[in-house]
Amino acid sequence: MTAVSIAGVTKVFNQGRPDEVTALSDVDLTVDSGQFVSLIGPSGCGKSTLLRLIADLIAPSSGTVTVAGKPAGQARRDQEYGIAFQQAGLFEWRTVRRNVELPLELRRIPRQQRRERAEEMLALVGLAEFGGHYPAQLSGGMQQRVAIARALAVHPNLLLMDEPFGALDEMTRERLQTELLQICATTGTSTVFVTHSISEAVFLSDKVVVMSARPGRITTTIDVNFERRDEATRQSAEYFEVVTAVRKALRS
Repeated sequence: MTAVSIAGVTKVFNQGRPDEVTALSDVDLTVDSGQFVSLIGPSGCGKSTLLRLIADLIAPSSGTVTVAGKPAGQARRDQEYGIAFQQAGLFEWRTVRRNVELPLELRRIPRQQRRERAEEMLALVGLAEFGGHYPAQLSGGMQQRVAIARALAVHPNLLLMDEPFGALDEMTRERLQTELLQICATTGTSTVFVTHSISEAVFLSDKVVVMSARPGRITTTIDVNFERRDEATRQSAEYFEVVTAVRKALRS
């Protein structure tokens, strides 16, 4: 099954006005079920715009976006995806558990079921003992794990992530990358991941999608086929070969 299908998508902001900007031009992209796909490119190339089109937070100027076999708008209403941004976006007045429960509340899931699901997700991200804490009591990395747990709470088939580790220190970032891969493997979730980091894209992805400067187009798609993803992978010649290939694609 195809998780995401994008066909001939162009996005123009302020269309017909003097400040008109073409953010994306004629983009085609397919994300298969269970696949981890990273979007990488220069600042302003439309990576986040493309993610928001998939999420139906904005509409394309032309072309089609399909999620789980449905138009993006219907997929959003059916909550077919979870989404996490660079900032965790937690509600400071709600406990960690109640932050994770929020999308379940919006779906009117019974209270006991919400609590059980939240506990399940917090255990998945390694924060089972922090359900009663408040966000201010957690480190930045822990807050991002809560945001991931919240995004996964409705058991979505698709996870959309916009530079979720961008504000973290390198060691925390690498640890969360490994944890994210374990979570995706456990849940079978498809992932579209926006990043500026070549090393992050290569380590995480089954497919790295390289985009041009604005107007954003997909210039290169690089498949990544590591037997495993761990610290040894980060030091391997194969890993550095793929990093070099992505870097060359960005420069060209």
